[in-house]
This record gives sequence, structure tokens and C-alpha cells, in this order.
Amino acid sequence: MKKFEIYKYKVVEKINMISREEREEILKKAGYNLFNISSKYITIDLLTDSGTNTMSDLQLSMMMLFDESYAGSQSFERFLESAQNFCNKRYIFPVHQGRAAEKIIAELFCKEGHYVLSNTHFDTGFAIYKYHKAIPINIPTPEIDEDNFYYKGNIDLSKLEDFLKNQKVSHVVMTITNNALGGQPVDLENLKQAYNITKAYNKPFIIDGCRIAENAILYKKEKKIDTSIKEIIHNFTSFCDIFYMSTKKDGIAHMGGFLATDVEEFVPKIRQLSILFEGFPSYGGLSGKDMEIIAQGLKEVLSEDYLNDRINQVAFLGSLLDSEGIPVIKPFGGHAVFVDAQKFIPHIEPEKLVGQSLVVELYRLGGIRTVEVGKLMYGKSAIRNLVRLAIPRRTYTYNHLEYVCEVFKEIKENKHSLKGFEIVYSDPLVPHFTAILRPIG
Repeated sequence: MKKFEIYKYKVVEKINMISREEREEILKKAGYNLFNISSKYITIDLLTDSGTNTMSDLQLSMMMLFDESYAGSQSFERFLESAQNFCNKRYIFPVHQGRAAEKIIAELFCKEGHYVLSNTHFDTGFAIYKYHKAIPINIPTPEIDEDNFYYKGNIDLSKLEDFLKNQKVSHVVMTITNNALGGQPVDLENLKQAYNITKAYNKPFIIDGCRIAENAILYKKEKKIDTSIKEIIHNFTSFCDIFYMSTKKDGIAHMGGFLATDVEEFVPKIRQLSILFEGFPSYGGLSGKDMEIIAQGLKEVLSEDYLNDRINQVAFLGSLLDSEGIPVIKPFGGHAVFVDAQKFIPHIEPEKLVGQSLVVELYRLGGIRTVEVGKLMYGKSAIRNLVRLAIPRRTYTYNHLEYVCEVFKEIKENKHSLKGFEIVYSDPLVPHFTAILRPIG
């Protein structure tokens, strides 16, 4: 039976269609960095799934119950109840988005010259830890290159113990799902072992769970179990000292996040840092409207109907590209399809930013905005040169995704004509956000 969306539309937004010639001029003015392009010039926006979600009618309705009291608002009470129900932690601190939680965690634990270990840090955490003069290190599972291995989000347990035994380590972060290497799921057993190893060396173990509900549905399907999504999430969050998430992802919201813990000794310092950097602990940089949206979103994301629709869209696009011979990371993850740009365009060397070459061509030919996850984003620390096609939640249809595949087919026919890029300027900590680029030759 033909797939179709499990939602119907109540509000629509017109997509602006512009010519290829116009897009070429826009690219030049933007310094070939798609972060510099106005959304009005984008046809299909797959830059990120963060904060680009379509809200439900219930989220919009709940938003009208907002209470903007500075302290102890009713909106916070509803937010608190929903967040506790979601992650099963007692102490909840709202923040304006995930990187605010990363800032607090860095202030809590980072020490100059000490390592911060992860299955794979994503860009903001990676930069924030470097800013605090710590050394973020990625130690993903050694099976990341095996096509049939399901849990490519896992951490390398042997390297984890080796680092903890022989190096100065401040803390360990598990990113769930593993965004930077393909949106791949983490296995509960791997998480449990990583937690136990870390605690044996008396170090804090932290979960970045901004896509943990998507991890839960992928885990449930692979294990073939009857456990509810909420129970699976609770099983995962039982193995951490701090849980934090950007609710711009699995909160199905446009802004926000929270940091949660059961470790009482952490609470006074987190509270202090929250007040200093975010706001009073009962709003943490969020409006009452934001907290109402998140409170409802954290309930909706537990729906298996929603989550199955979500991962089915990702698998649909991934399968389309795979059938056309486009090298994609498999098995498909929860929020995005990742194209292996180096395999797709092997004649461009990694140092010439092969991923950015594909990003630019996708926009030039089809008005599609994506993001490079490789040499531009991570520099020498890059493990692969990927292009991420992040699918916003409840936003695009299967027809939109078929259009994306058509553009890839056109690129494939002429990929040998593509050239690399060089950096004219970039900030050393956040290069992909700030880079000005130019084509080589």
C-alpha cells in the first residue's frame, strides 16, 4: 500500500520558487555557505531538524494557556511534570536550547587539558568544550564501517576504559542518537557498560538525549519487544548522572531544552549557573508559551504512530537514494539521511571540502539546503565527509522527498564536473556556521 502522511494540513506556507541563475548569484553573495542564505530563497530546507518542526493543533492550543509569571508559573509546573514523565529524573532545569545545557555542563566539569569523551560530539558541544580548554574526543564503535551493523551509535568500550585508565578525563557524554555519524541508534547494553566503566573511575556520565525517542523506536524495532517508548527511554536514562536535551528535536518545539538529574550534590551548582546564564530556574530562558509547547510535545513524541511515521520518512528518502546508487549510511537512522560525499565524489580530496561541494550543488540545482558534516565542520577531527539531509518533523511530504532524489539523480549525471572549495575565512571554534568559501579553480 502506498505510504502517506498520518497528518492533514490546517496551515500551509508557500514555497518560493526561484531560477537556477538566481540561486547561483545567491551562492556567490553568501560566500558559498548556506547558513548565510535567507529562507525565502530555499525550496526544500533540510539544513536541520532542530526547531524546524510543525506544531500540532494541541500544541498551538496549549500555548494559549501560557503563564508568564517570573517565578513559579503554571506553565513551568506543566513543563516540569511533562519533562519528569519523559526522562524520569527528579530535578529539571529549563534552558533556552541544548547548547545552554552544554555550557552549564562545561562550567561544572571541564578542566583545562582534560579529555571529554563521547561516542561522537556534535558541533556545539565540541566547540563549547574546546572553548573551555578541554579536549573533546570522539570514540565511536569500531563497527561504524560495517553496513549491516545496527548500533553504529555505540561508543568504543575498549577505548573508553583505556582513556579513563591512562588519561585525565573530565566527563563522558553519550549522544543519543549519534547525530554526527548517521543518526544511528545506541544499544542499551552498550550504554549500560559505558556507564559502569565510567562510574568505576568516578567520572560523571551524561546523556545528550535530544533524539532519544527516535532512538527508542529504532531500538524497539530491532529488539522486537513490547515495551512502551516511555519505558525504553526510562531504561536508558537510568544509566546517567545528568540527562539533557534540546527540545527543538524530540520535544517537537521551536525553542527550548532542559537539564535533568537525580544527583543532589549537582543541584545547587546547576541552579546557580542556570540563574547566572539562563534565568530564574522556573523559566530558564523560555517564555510560558515555549514551555507549554514543549510540555505537549514531550507527550506527543511518545506516540509510536508518530515515531513510526517519522523514521519511515527517513527510510523512504534513504531507500530512494540508495536505489539510485547514491552512497548513504545504512541502516537508516531516526532524523536524517547521511550521504557519504567522499564515496559519491571520489575525485575531490577531503581537504578540498568534498562535502561542501555537494551541499553547494544541491542548492544550485534544486534549491535544497543541507549541511556538511566533515572537514568543514570538524577540521582535523572529522571521521567522515558526510552531507546530512535532516528531515523536519511533520513538515514535508513524500512528494517533497521524491523531488530531493530527482535532484541527486541530476547531480550524479554530472558529478565529475564538481570542484572543491577552500576557506577564505572561518571562526576556529564554529567554522561551518561562519565560513566564507570560494571554489577552487
